[in-house]
Amino acid sequence: MLHLVIAEAELELVPEEIADHPAVVNYARKRGKKPNEVILEGSYHHSALKKLPDGTRRGRPDIVHVCLLNALESIANKENLLRVYVHTRNDEVVYIKPETRLPRNYNRFLGLMESLFKKGAVPKDLELLKLEEKSLGKLIAEIGPDEVFIMHEEGKLVKPRDFGRVLAELENPLVIVGGFPHGDFRSEVRGKRVSLYREPLMAWTIVNEIIVNLESVLL
Repeated sequence: MLHLVIAEAELELVPEEIADHPAVVNYARKRGKKPNEVILEGSYHHSALKKLPDGTRRGRPDIVHVCLLNALESIANKENLLRVYVHTRNDEVVYIKPETRLPRNYNRFLGLMESLFKKGAVPKDLELLKLEEKSLGKLIAEIGPDEVFIMHEEGKLVKPRDFGRVLAELENPLVIVGGFPHGDFRSEVRGKRVSLYREPLMAWTIVNEIIVNLESVLL
């Protein structure tokens, strides 16, 4: 079973310090919601992000959306060989059941995430998505992997197909992929650093390469 964590993802509700910014207020009004009930989104809140620490890095729920679509629709997930989690910059963890089918439409996805942050689970009865306050370290300890791999542009260069073989030989591997657009992990993460290419890759490309090359060995 491969455990895949999209870590330090830039997925959060609009923080209080910019909740009164015109860009946020106008956007929330159009959505029929309060400013602090909407997901921070760089395309809509660009001017407000300039007032936040790490503003150039935040407001990227699109990274999570594409990564999850790729992972949840994969053959590995359909064959019950994969578990996917999202860890956010604010130390929250989204648990995702394998049978979850996310909206393909991005705006509908944002609405779903807003409901998740408000209710703690969606839908309430099935809890296909569940949100808990939890650090990355605690999540890793909870999973109890036999090995942790961190995808990093400065990691050891490994061919994707060889990495697929490495993962296939382990019973309970965990792979961490950064859910942010640039920069490094903000917290210390322990594990083997691995790079699949000589140049930086988008998070969703890394997710694809990991899953497809694991499938090529196991299926």
